[in-house]
Amino acid sequence: MKMTRIFSGINDLDDLTDSLYVGDNVVWEVEAGTSPEIFVSSFIRQSFVEGRNVIYVSFNKSPHTILQQIIGVPSRDKFVLLDCFTSGKGKNDRAFTKFYDNGTDLNVVRVDDPANIEKFTALLNSLEDSFQSGGRYVFDSLTGMQDLWGDENRTHKFFTYICPRLYDLGTVAYWLLEKDAHSQKFKANLRHITQVVLELFKRKDRLWIKALKLEGRPNREAFKPHAYEISEGAISITSIRKEAHFDIGTRIKHLRAKAGMSQKELAERVNLTPSFISQMESNQITPSLHSFMQICNALGVSLSDTLEKKPEEAQWLIRKEKVFSREIIKENGLRGFSVLNSDGMSGTLIFLEPYAKVSNQIIPSEGQRLLYLLKGDVSVVINAEGSRLRAGDSVYLEREALSLLKNEGGDSAEILLMQA
Repeated sequence: MKMTRIFSGINDLDDLTDSLYVGDNVVWEVEAGTSPEIFVSSFIRQSFVEGRNVIYVSFNKSPHTILQQIIGVPSRDKFVLLDCFTSGKGKNDRAFTKFYDNGTDLNVVRVDDPANIEKFTALLNSLEDSFQSGGRYVFDSLTGMQDLWGDENRTHKFFTYICPRLYDLGTVAYWLLEKDAHSQKFKANLRHITQVVLELFKRKDRLWIKALKLEGRPNREAFKPHAYEISEGAISITSIRKEAHFDIGTRIKHLRAKAGMSQKELAERVNLTPSFISQMESNQITPSLHSFMQICNALGVSLSDTLEKKPEEAQWLIRKEKVFSREIIKENGLRGFSVLNSDGMSGTLIFLEPYAKVSNQIIPSEGQRLLYLLKGDVSVVINAEGSRLRAGDSVYLEREALSLLKNEGGDSAEILLMQA
């Protein structure tokens, strides 16, 4: 599967986890009072910005409550709510069934017998087949499934079947569970199967997040507790904001490369192993003060030179080094880098090799989109009408659908895509 980065809708979370990737199943083990719904809502809104389909499977909340939390559903074609709550936990109470009296413009499917796992699974599979690949999923409560289905084994069997299926379909799925409502064995079995496990907990009136599993990510900082704050419905991970600008491992790696020294050579000079140097430079381990001083001496730098932080740059400045460190698309003849991913606006720098094509799944199909051709000779097809672009030309789309973008020249093409 292609390692394509996916945004969570929360910049600090993307920085902490090194982003999500196509195929990830993300299990959230949460305590009461940690506001997991804000993480979920941010993920859904980001999916809408990217023009992705969203399937929300609810065992724990009524449709009315869910739709109040999700703002900006684009259309019934892009969103389906699978309501397993009303006839499940809600016991067909009139307080919940009256939601369906007047109908809704959105695609809300009431599951009449959610306790029947076979029927529920067949319904979910039929929805998957009707949606295009690359959709996003939210299962709001593994705990609610367990309460309805009677025991952990049945819930685990369902997860064991669905999780690899969603991975193969190239989706990203959020799964929530109340961590104190399940056995350690059940949680360990889930962690074995899934790709990402994140824990939300509360200590001394502070909210904390940490990773329990991050498959394929080298960053170990995520496995430490990080405090997060909620303000006006937005989440910021405070330790990320304070610490993201500096780390010892990266600084030592830079100084070693500057000195023209290999990891093996540095290890020999300070009587350490190359493995130790490698793990230190990737911030998996921290050197002792004695080892750190030896390393500085071997590199010909002082402690103050190594520990000195660079002045923080203005928030409005985006350096190219940062852009090229955030690769989000890598396919045959195509690479994409995130320039910006902020509330209400996203920007992507796209590189097209000669004669490479971009499908309409890469370019969002809805919302205001601007494509500015920085370099190259590119043809476009929009609403079945073709045109040729030269460097400096732009394409502005509101409701139009772009079905083809092709590099016609002998050189690479560069395109800036902005979406509001």
